[in-house]
Amino acid sequence: QVQLVESGGGLVQPGGSLRLSCAASVRTWLTHAMGWFRQAPGKEREFVAAIDWNGGTTHFADSVKGRFGISRDYANTVYLETDSLKPEDTAVYFCAAEPSEELPTEIGKYRYWGQGTQVTVSS
Repeated sequence: QVQLVESGGGLVQPGGSLRLSCAASVRTWLTHAMGWFRQAPGKEREFVAAIDWNGGTTHFADSVKGRFGISRDYANTVYLETDSLKPEDTAVYFCAAEPSEELPTEIGKYRYWGQGTQVTVSS
């Protein structure tokens, strides 16, 4: 069992940036693919970004390409760097982990989930 805890969310003005963190209860470097998803009020949860088990490959949703970055350390933490934030980026952001050498982007492919951190983009 893997516990995931997200942090770093908050209120930010349009055009601003936030760095979200996700700490796992076990080492995930070289064992787990990590993903970020988000869910806005009244909408379904959607894929944002993912990074493979050794950090060598990343994938982003079209809506965040060029504005968001994803990275991981050599232990148990993955980061989502958000920049040029827009009001439509407002959502609860969830971290997910899957023991896999692949790079899943579908919600159903991730076994472990965090509780989420709220990001609100508003002036």
